[in-house]
Amino acid sequence: MCRNIRVLHNFEPPATSDEVQAAAVQYVRKVSGAAKPSAANQAAFDQAVAAVAAATRELLDALVTTAPPKDREVEAAKAKARSAERYGR
Repeated sequence: MCRNIRVLHNFEPPATSDEVQAAAVQYVRKVSGAAKPSAANQAAFDQAVAAVAAATRELLDALVTTAPPKDREVEAAKAKARSAERYGR
């Protein structure tokens, strides 16, 4: 599950709300152990996702770096190459 959480810091353009939300959902799924919460737990799950998304956005807004921003396409190509090497595809 956590493989879907991607680095969101120092990209141009900055991480979108959708990317932050997706990372928050993946985190809460991993921690809770439930990909889809029961109806009884849905409210707690949704509240946790909102809190994690808010904390993630606050963190991303506060981080500073002197490194130049990364390009998503270049980073995706690097990840694909690492995967091909690792899994022999």
